[in-house]
Amino acid sequence: MTNRINGQWRLKSRPIGLVTENDFEYVETNLPDISEGEVLVRNIYLAFEPAMRGWLNDVKSYVPPVKIGEVMRASTVGQVIESNNPEFQPGQYVTGMMGWQEYFIDNGAPGAMGRSLNKVPEGVAPELMLSALGGTGLTAYFGMLDIGQPQKGDVVVVSGAAGATGSVAGQIAKIKGAAKVVGIAGGSEKCNWLTEELDFDAAIDYKAENVFDRLTEECPDGINIFFDNVGGQILDDALLNMAMNGRIVLCGGISSYNATELPPGPKNYMQLVIRRCTMQGFILIDYFHRATEAVAELADWVANGELKHAEDIQQGIENTPKTFLRLFEGKNKGKQLLRIAEPPF
Repeated sequence: MTNRINGQWRLKSRPIGLVTENDFEYVETNLPDISEGEVLVRNIYLAFEPAMRGWLNDVKSYVPPVKIGEVMRASTVGQVIESNNPEFQPGQYVTGMMGWQEYFIDNGAPGAMGRSLNKVPEGVAPELMLSALGGTGLTAYFGMLDIGQPQKGDVVVVSGAAGATGSVAGQIAKIKGAAKVVGIAGGSEKCNWLTEELDFDAAIDYKAENVFDRLTEECPDGINIFFDNVGGQILDDALLNMAMNGRIVLCGGISSYNATELPPGPKNYMQLVIRRCTMQGFILIDYFHRATEAVAELADWVANGELKHAEDIQQGIENTPKTFLRLFEGKNKGKQLLRIAEPPF
């Protein structure tokens, strides 16, 4: 047994409606010695995404729900500090589903969400593996390119556009030749960020503007691709503004993640028939076997300045649940991260 103490945030109760800080509890445990084939990782950054809210519900999904008393599941980046595994050396940065805790012990074997530990490539900022080059970037990449299939001249609309995935998805559409990319976000600061820094052609502030009217104004000939992270009324507004043979990419539905009672489905779904549109959902785990190709292309875009990214970095493991709530309060711009330690090496 080592002298190290592992601080952990565990699920205390299943949220009813909006998730709260009280749904989690902080505990400290003694850290055991690592066994043959195992490595000890010191977590440095924790990542947060809206999908984590769904993992708290006791329902069948693409991954098992987090159990009561279990460390909250989350993607992280850390540094190997001890190793009994020849694949990993002390000082190497690794990323994986290591959870809301200070330390993580594992053998690097495959799991439900892919390989439990993956090395961060040399020369890549560790936090990028949780944003543009991590699950966020991969989700935007496969959702936009495989499901949306942008063509030169397309008009593309992205909801939740100032979030981690939406901001990347819109830029990918531009890179692939979209004639116009419109982002929907909450607040003038986020909208200005989209148009002034990320080169979106227009931004709609859903908090201050009528989304339907603005979509009609910005997309008079219809929307070819709607990349949806929100659902609800915004999806309904988009359905009435789709172009013939348009494609709707269902990436998320943050508008209902904390609902105690699910709202009715889209009122305007018959527009899919009338306008011969397709609407398809997807889950990133179905594309893990193609992650290498995606990361390579995303990294090239980042390196040459075509793909910009932002990380909203909070500080301190004591602020873990509070940082998670920022997603549902609309406070984050770009990828929501929490730094909990300095690199040991």
